[in-house]
Amino acid sequence: MSEDKPTHAHASDYVIHDVWEKLAGITPARIALGRAGTGLPTREVLRFALAHAQARDAVHTPFDSAQVTADIAALGFETVEVASAAPARDVYLRRPDLGRRLSEEGRAALRERAGEPVDIAIVVADGLSSTAIHAQAVPFLAAFKARVAEAGWSLAPVVVASQARVALGDEAGEILKAQAVVVLVGERPGLSSPDSLGLYLTFAPRVGRSDAERNCISNVRGEGLSHEHAAFKLAWLLKEALARRLTGVSLKDESDLLLVAGHPPAPRLR
Repeated sequence: MSEDKPTHAHASDYVIHDVWEKLAGITPARIALGRAGTGLPTREVLRFALAHAQARDAVHTPFDSAQVTADIAALGFETVEVASAAPARDVYLRRPDLGRRLSEEGRAALRERAGEPVDIAIVVADGLSSTAIHAQAVPFLAAFKARVAEAGWSLAPVVVASQARVALGDEAGEILKAQAVVVLVGERPGLSSPDSLGLYLTFAPRVGRSDAERNCISNVRGEGLSHEHAAFKLAWLLKEALARRLTGVSLKDESDLLLVAGHPPAPRLR
């Protein structure tokens, strides 16, 4: 053994570091992982396995709709619980079409709560990450409530939907006679973002709307878009949607131009 080689080498001594390693400190993306021999360092293999397990847990963790409903009601919103036509999680994952439609009981519940036409219906859907809804839905709604008060919009009862996908909001919004529907949904978990919330806005909701007719605000979470900034962007889109009577590819999000002009995202309460 040569004199300059350590007799008790640490595992990190065998890792060849990537030249982009400094950039890894400013992004959760898997870059500059380095290598050990022909493979990844052990620590990166373990990190990947953990992230993969967290993503699977996000998809399969049971949705606590009762607690979410109670927490939303505590913010001062009227609420109603429904379920999609998918009777169980395994069916929901295999049959996306069933997650896009209300169950018969869900339709009946919404018809009972439908009153005069309203500006907005809000649907909170577990989607592919109940973890995201548990973590993000209530804090986001707390921030968005101030925007609703500022604009003076009328709201239908907030719909908490189990085994639901984005398009379920079209049917819910139509039944509740809403000009626009906002769907808060747990996004498909990534390997660094198992708790990401998505917001989908559709003007004149009705069964059969396409994704091209929606606007999406994605990655609402602590490591992504803050609840306050997301509420600001959604409020801007809603004002434009209601004024121009459209959403989707014809409505571009230019809300950040206000920030560039020096207007902060904080609401101006009356």
